[in-house]
Amino acid sequence: MRQDPPEVQLDTSPGYLLKEAASALRTAMDDVLRPLGMTVTHYACLELLAQRPGLSNSDLARGTFVTRQSMNVLLQALERDGQVERAPEASVGKVLPTTLTPRGHALRAQASAAVREVEQRMLSGLTATEQADLGRLLRLMIHALKDSPREP
Repeated sequence: MRQDPPEVQLDTSPGYLLKEAASALRTAMDDVLRPLGMTVTHYACLELLAQRPGLSNSDLARGTFVTRQSMNVLLQALERDGQVERAPEASVGKVLPTTLTPRGHALRAQASAAVREVEQRMLSGLTATEQADLGRLLRLMIHALKDSPREP
């Protein structure tokens, strides 16, 4: 007799709880970024460029979890709005490095402060040790999924 695999218990499933936490975080970030005229992807792009100036379209797409085409559309809009600038010619290959303008830096600073408040609210029930443990555990889970072979 064939047994069905055990059901996923949503109340205790780490994957489900992570997705629920990510959804709640995304909603809270959307709420604080909307008044600044930003989306989470827009903010993430500016934050990446502030911390790693000169990233390419492909690097930014990977870092913000969107397609290269979506990132290219966003970068064109940010360039038109004066938040980023891209070199007119690639110094190596086809890569056009992108950097923040002073306007981009100012908007990123506002958004970063708003997002930090959301993160602080999210972590407010945790001690400093628990917060450190959470970061460590999340990194371990990420590495386990990226490093382990996938089953067919």
